[in-house]
Amino acid sequence: MPLTGIDHLELWVGNAAQAAHWYCRALGFREVAYAGLETGVRDRTSRVLEQGGIRLVLTGALEPGHEVGRAVARHGDAVRTVALGVPDVDAAWAFAVERGARPVREPWSATDEDGEVRTATIAAYGDVVHTFVDRSAYAGAFAPGFDARSAEAAGNGAGLVDVDHIVGNVELGAMDAWVRFYEDVLGMRELLHLSDEAISTEYSALMSKVMASGDGRLKFPINEPAGGSRRSQIDEYLEFNGGPGVQHLAVATEDIVATVRELAARGVEFLPTPAAYYDEVAERVGEIDADVGELQRLGILVDRDDEGYLLQVFTRPVGDRPTFFLEVIERRGARSFGAGNFKALFEAIEREQARRGNL
Repeated sequence: MPLTGIDHLELWVGNAAQAAHWYCRALGFREVAYAGLETGVRDRTSRVLEQGGIRLVLTGALEPGHEVGRAVARHGDAVRTVALGVPDVDAAWAFAVERGARPVREPWSATDEDGEVRTATIAAYGDVVHTFVDRSAYAGAFAPGFDARSAEAAGNGAGLVDVDHIVGNVELGAMDAWVRFYEDVLGMRELLHLSDEAISTEYSALMSKVMASGDGRLKFPINEPAGGSRRSQIDEYLEFNGGPGVQHLAVATEDIVATVRELAARGVEFLPTPAAYYDEVAERVGEIDADVGELQRLGILVDRDDEGYLLQVFTRPVGDRPTFFLEVIERRGARSFGAGNFKALFEAIEREQARRGNL
């Protein structure tokens, strides 16, 4: 399965205009395309946002009883589509369905004076879908039915450059089935397996397997809950999301200190990290090209593997429900996922759960 990258993520939201305003003002995206009543689309409205190599599509319903509105009522604002670029949509769809994928929409083309976008869709975990996209023959803003937004609408970026990975949460006992799905259907391989012993706190635990494309560009960690004395963050997510779904989107930056400083100034809230965490950074991680005092002030975590180190920080949930959130990550050679930070991260999440009465 030749996959060229993440084409876009589509989130179904309660109000696309207001959500786009937050993503642009708080996270530094710019709106590049729009579809809705003014472009001849009668049932939904979509706003296409970009920053670096990241493309988000925020879609809301325009009529009562629409499938977008029903999905938002169940899940809240949530990722619906993880779209994958492919060189041949028909071949990708046929291969996926032959290998066991559940088809959602057969290959089809949308055309206008700017060319053709060809797509096809298969089901993934929960209500999430994967759409194969080939836009090589299209020169327009995003796709037929969308109008380009003017340059004046562009916002100032916050230094986000690409999608690093996309994490899915599934119910207990389902992780291995979805690992096989990504192996069989999308030709991915298991890059990393983290047991409940590696990812645990005093109260809860989870298990995770990281799936990656052959070239390592696409990475899809899959989490499931594990036994514990209290409810894990995965259990909380599954309850408030109404089932499995995309837990978080990790976005890469080349200067995490500058990016987090900018995002915090724009009002983005991050999970706090106890001061004691930084007392052991030098001993645990070794020498790094960063001011530990500044990392502490911004709550940035640091971890090392055999190939280098990484810096990462996690936002609070971006909506009303304790579900979807963002991770900001800077890799200095490391290819891992911050296993050394998991205990500190999950303890921070558990403190938030306790505040919400969900631990």
